[in-house]
Amino acid sequence: MSKLSLGQATQYPDQYDPSLLFPITRAENRLKLNIKPNQTLPFVGVDIWNAFELSWLNKKGKPQIALAEFQVPADSPNMIESKSFKLYLNSLNNARFEDESEVREKLIGDLSAVAGSKISTRIHPTEAVAKKGMQEMSGVLMDRLDIEIDPSLSADPALLEVNESFGPIEQCLVSHLLKSNCPVTGQPDWASVQIRYQGRPILEEGLLRYLIGFRQLGEFHEHCVETIFCDIKRQCKPEKLSVYARYTRRGGLDINPFRTDHNAPWPDNMRHARQ
Repeated sequence: MSKLSLGQATQYPDQYDPSLLFPITRAENRLKLNIKPNQTLPFVGVDIWNAFELSWLNKKGKPQIALAEFQVPADSPNMIESKSFKLYLNSLNNARFEDESEVREKLIGDLSAVAGSKISTRIHPTEAVAKKGMQEMSGVLMDRLDIEIDPSLSADPALLEVNESFGPIEQCLVSHLLKSNCPVTGQPDWASVQIRYQGRPILEEGLLRYLIGFRQLGEFHEHCVETIFCDIKRQCKPEKLSVYARYTRRGGLDINPFRTDHNAPWPDNMRHARQ
């Protein structure tokens, strides 16, 4: 990770520069989950990025602003390192474009080249985003449980258990207590997580303890969600499983990974109170 712009002194660009984008291979972190290169992934999904600091110049030199949504497929070879993404977007600030569609095509081309897969890109005017408002994740809130816990303990998959006395159910569980840390800078990453499954009832207290165990973990957002997905799948063996996390914004960007093992609809990209 020595070449990552995260953790390095920052020189902000004043000219458009797609070479600022830095890829991070997904395969390395997936080896920790016993997912080998070229192996069929146990999930499908997407990483939804929202950019709140997108700006460029029109042909007359007048600044334009907008918000952007990017969808990076979970089966792309690479993630995009977040600080390099921020610097790249900043490099557009003084670049002139004919119109919004030209900006969009430039974004798609540059980002897809780094990710190694086609990235869906939408540009939204600020007033359209404001009208959408905010909403919270639906589901049973596990944070209501009054538990005593040592928050210094790491996430232990053995905490994930089901109630063998009951047959399969469909349930959606939510927690706002997910926290991990950037593996490069150590900065905290805060998130809400939604776990939707079909199978024997997962014991909520054990699941909540497991999620709190991520507080000391240094991993990227995407890998945290894939770890949660794989651990629940192995330990609880649900027939169907989807895991969705919405992380708080850093550097004008938020990242919201979604993983599922069935033909579940992609989640709505709705802002939450902490975003």
